[in-house]
Amino acid sequence: MITGIHLQQDIARAVEDLKYIEWTDIQKRTIPKVQEGKDVIAQSSTGSGKTAAFGLPILEKVVHGNGLQVLILVPTRELCEQDNKEMNKFSKYKKMNIIPVYGGVSINPQIDNLKHADIVVGTPGRIIDHIQRRTIQLNKVNILVLDEADKMFEMGFIDHVKRIISNLRTTRQTLLFSATISSQVHHIVKNYMKNPELIKVKSYVDEESLVQHYYDVPSRDKFSLLVNLLKTESPGLTIIFCATRRMVDILSRNLYKLRIKTEKLHGGMSQNRRKQAIDMFHSKKADILIASDVAARGLDIKNVTHIINYDIPKTSNEYIHRIGRTARAGNQGKVISLLCENDYDNFRNVLADRALTVAKL
Repeated sequence: MITGIHLQQDIARAVEDLKYIEWTDIQKRTIPKVQEGKDVIAQSSTGSGKTAAFGLPILEKVVHGNGLQVLILVPTRELCEQDNKEMNKFSKYKKMNIIPVYGGVSINPQIDNLKHADIVVGTPGRIIDHIQRRTIQLNKVNILVLDEADKMFEMGFIDHVKRIISNLRTTRQTLLFSATISSQVHHIVKNYMKNPELIKVKSYVDEESLVQHYYDVPSRDKFSLLVNLLKTESPGLTIIFCATRRMVDILSRNLYKLRIKTEKLHGGMSQNRRKQAIDMFHSKKADILIASDVAARGLDIKNVTHIINYDIPKTSNEYIHRIGRTARAGNQGKVISLLCENDYDNFRNVLADRALTVAKL
């Protein structure tokens, strides 16, 4: 039995079933504050266990059948699915209607489900749709969670979020989780939170377990170097990041021709197809996932051994989000970046972060 934090019996049983060994830093510091009813700003990266940090104490406060009491806002459909799945695991022994609400799928089943929702996990655009249709009742919401707030605002959702907040009671508890505190995040904190506690934890990526390399290679040789790496590195689960959807499609097609089995993930795919790709990768039926940056945030995929940057991201922040998919929870990880002439400017931006050590091969 995991000790150190007191949880209601039905929630504690679910945690026990999940075989948690110890609380992560963010969980240890956040759960008691949420239980006390305080507003919280938690600065932590993906993989730090933040869903449990807000999910477990929230579930203790919700009374099934009393209407919609919790709204969790997330930037992407993938994170919506994932938070919903985790919340359902945590509420295994406590009856709870947790409803995922996102775009790209039919709105009608959501309208029916919302009538009986205790907790909603949703993307801002689709929540606004429901507000306009009057198919979501927000007057009883007493807890608001903004998950990956920086990502949400980077994607242009700040006005949506402000509009949603204007429909909530001012006496609510607000929990904000963000990897970085941008000026937009600061604006939300200043205007919509009450004496929040700031909890800042270090990155969950273990720098000592993470090897970072780069190859400087002519454009024409980039693909053949990638193929060679996939054959010689004997990687386990590998995510290959590309800058565009088009490049994800091209790489996927070209590797398929060489009988290298991959799954792909980008924002232009249907929700069902994206979910299928993630499930295949999760269950290790595919060892290689080719992705645009939509997969760099929020997705909690365990045991990723290699990250390959086929295209270099534009900023050190994006680079850090990508590499945060590996070397987690004490496991080893390797990051390989393939650098050609049109990546030099981006790579300079990445290396502007002095905390990053990337060796040339």
